[in-house]
Amino acid sequence: MSLLKIFDIANSAMIAQSQKMQIHASNLANIDSLVNTDGKLHPYIAKKIILKFDNSNDSGSGGVKVEKIIDDTTPLKVIYDPKNPIANSQGFSEISNVNVVTETINAIAASRNYQANLEVLNTVKSMIMKTLTIGQ
Repeated sequence: MSLLKIFDIANSAMIAQSQKMQIHASNLANIDSLVNTDGKLHPYIAKKIILKFDNSNDSGSGGVKVEKIIDDTTPLKVIYDPKNPIANSQGFSEISNVNVVTETINAIAASRNYQANLEVLNTVKSMIMKTLTIGQ
């Protein structure tokens, strides 16, 4: 494997982790949002990102890519809030299934993965630069 292919692998991982961080940030930002679908208000449903091995390049070295973004199937939480616009006749309403702790931890993990891949790029760059100075 060429050292240059490491750039492609780390780049694909950084793009995937960046999209993962965006999904977690979106989930946290919309935790109290109501979504208007079909003329009715519904609580925001958390999104999850599915990553997949990407062997689309000819080298066989691969990488990673986003396969799809899906809705989280965790059940919605039910709270007593009679002032909520989507509360039923007894005063109970469903709220988003976003878990703040889980989203925060996953965002930190995605950030660390991004940083690790950035460190790989810097290390390979340093190795190539040292290799170029061997003959001098």
